[in-house]
Amino acid sequence: MKVAVIGTGYVGLVTGVVLAELGNDVICVDNDQSKLDSIQRGESPIYEPGLEELMRKGIHEGFLTVSNSIADAASKSEVIFIAVGTPPGDDGTPDLTAVRAVAKSIGQAITHQTVVVNKSTVPVGSGELVEQIILEQGVPAHLFDVVSNPEFLREGSAIHDTLHPDRIVIGAKKKEAAMRLVELYATLEAPMVITDLNSAELIKYASNSFLAMKISFINAISRICELADANVADVSKGMGMDKRIGSQFLSAGLGWGGSCFPKDVLGMLSTAKRYGYDFDLMQNVIDINDDQTLNFVRRIEKRLGGLAGKRIGIMGLAFKPNTDDIRDAKSLIIVEEIVKAGGIVSAYDPIAAENFKRVFPNIEYKDGVYDVSEDADALVLVTEWNEFRQLDLNRLGSKMKTRVLFDGRRVYKRETAERAGFDYYTIGSR
Repeated sequence: MKVAVIGTGYVGLVTGVVLAELGNDVICVDNDQSKLDSIQRGESPIYEPGLEELMRKGIHEGFLTVSNSIADAASKSEVIFIAVGTPPGDDGTPDLTAVRAVAKSIGQAITHQTVVVNKSTVPVGSGELVEQIILEQGVPAHLFDVVSNPEFLREGSAIHDTLHPDRIVIGAKKKEAAMRLVELYATLEAPMVITDLNSAELIKYASNSFLAMKISFINAISRICELADANVADVSKGMGMDKRIGSQFLSAGLGWGGSCFPKDVLGMLSTAKRYGYDFDLMQNVIDINDDQTLNFVRRIEKRLGGLAGKRIGIMGLAFKPNTDDIRDAKSLIIVEEIVKAGGIVSAYDPIAAENFKRVFPNIEYKDGVYDVSEDADALVLVTEWNEFRQLDLNRLGSKMKTRVLFDGRRVYKRETAERAGFDYYTIGSR
């Protein structure tokens, strides 16, 4: 099938590369020529395990090309994916400026039967909006269909998630349009949910909001565990063995971040407000998440007797492992609070340091995790990179002023850390 993907950000590039891998002729479109040049050279503009290799393969085999022209791509395509950013506004409502602009350009370019697919995360009613914009460009209604096809990929495992999805959601007004997407994804042999536009758009928000709620719930339980001298790991294990609950997203930590959960929870909240429903539960989910990281900083401050003049080593800056993404990363809050209180920060991340430097250019950046511990009053593990799991804790602590370790992801066993001489603190226990 001939496909255009407009937007070469995280969702767009992964979608385009995977569709090319499935044997489709894919044109990736973007107005940033430097990104297109990078892709053409076989260099991925974003970090994602396995992405660059598949991208190079698609380019080499001729299934993947790039263009800066929506009109050119539309003239050659049967299916056009809109995969542009929808950042939240001040009130949490997604900014659809890019979606509107792309829809207008598509409407000005359609000359044959086309399926326009909204892949961007958008609020309920966006499918109708895209359809109306295209109609306003003079395109006859019978010449195109708008379909909602939300993505559910996770950064760090996006290629696997796209090739092996739990489900594929397709929202459309006409069965024929939905069937075009069914045909496109048929080789994946994944369960498919065929529904209307509004339901498909709401499935994405509802799914991520529920997962965020689950994380905030176990983090609230972790706070009670800290006060009651209980262990949240045992509590979550006991809960997760109940098949009605399940163990996924029940790991207590510093809270959720990244590009999806914060935006989608706010989007869910603003959608509910738009329809006149007071979704207090979602607001509480946000409040719990915001306070979880700040409470961790308060514990560090209390243990050290203040942060002024104290050197804190930060292990991990990305919002999660296997990505260079720092959007809504908990490291941003922790570093900001330490610096604001007069502390000194040294940090290491195997991938995300360059992105972090754009926000905090004046903290110290180290070349390795063992360098972070030098003269440190405390170490704080923020991102659970695999290389942090098998560290020699004796070596890690050997150059520290005081062996204090705050484990924000429950990576280490207390017994192991204490045997290495560390005063050990983590989420959900003392």
